[in-house]
Amino acid sequence: MSRNSSTQVIRPSEITPQRVFEKRRAILRAAAAGVAYGSLEWANAQGSAAPAGSKLVTARSTLSTMERPTSHADVTGYNNFYEFGTDKEDPARHAHTLRIRPWTVAVEGEVNRPKVFDIDELLRLAPLEERVYRMRCVEGWSMVIPWVGYSLSELIRRVEPRGNAKYVEFVTLADRRQMPGLSSPVLEWPYVEGLRIDEANHRLTLLTLGLYGETLPKQNGAPVRVVVPWKYGFKSGKSIVRIRFVEKQPVTSWNRSAPYEYGFYSNVNPEVDHPRWSQARERRIGEDGFLTPKRATLMFNGYADEVASLYAGMDLRKQF
Repeated sequence: MSRNSSTQVIRPSEITPQRVFEKRRAILRAAAAGVAYGSLEWANAQGSAAPAGSKLVTARSTLSTMERPTSHADVTGYNNFYEFGTDKEDPARHAHTLRIRPWTVAVEGEVNRPKVFDIDELLRLAPLEERVYRMRCVEGWSMVIPWVGYSLSELIRRVEPRGNAKYVEFVTLADRRQMPGLSSPVLEWPYVEGLRIDEANHRLTLLTLGLYGETLPKQNGAPVRVVVPWKYGFKSGKSIVRIRFVEKQPVTSWNRSAPYEYGFYSNVNPEVDHPRWSQARERRIGEDGFLTPKRATLMFNGYADEVASLYAGMDLRKQF
């Protein structure tokens, strides 16, 4: 019937079912409150699993930089994830083999309440925020990425670390059937990273479940990773399956492979060069062309006001 008719007939197929209407109202309420209700595409009464690329309900964090984010195409198409190859384009080409459902993360070691978390439980553990962070690669390029997640401290306090838990170790998936890059001898697998517990508890350290408002793409570390924005990118472990609280400093993958090039801390420090190149300047992917002069690298990647106190009294040239 014409839209201009005085009487309109609404077909049953055009009526929003009550359960859908109620779900939408719940999502809108959660969004207005800045609460993570899960995914706009998959949240329902049964809490079914979120497929890759699902929209996430987030609140924008005050910790975000005001710089323009790098394009989605560059963030998802140019990155390091050696489990899928050493070329920058390899992760986008090969990570489709990664199976992200089901997925669990075991939290263990020196904690009073060890627990195995299902990925959907992690999505609901705390309100999700969008945090736009500067990210710096040790190779001299940088991006600005709108991550989605919440402070890792939210997870840490729930497992109650013991007094002798001085470090947090992150272990990533190592499955040759899914990850063709594991055939490369460039590193020992699985990939292992670590933080001091005060670094892990810092509010900037993000347990990351998405980017650009959606669940994490596989090539960016799906379904869960950490992001530590004042450190070089390789410190932010991807596709995490185990988080261990330990008393002694863990042996991390790049530090094991090349200890004179990659220290445990790996803070962004323009005054400490990599043995094979300078760290004083960087090229912003998507903004700085090859003919554009590189920009100066900022101490602690621009987060010095937040994190410099963590390293008071340390020699940042020796403890690099």
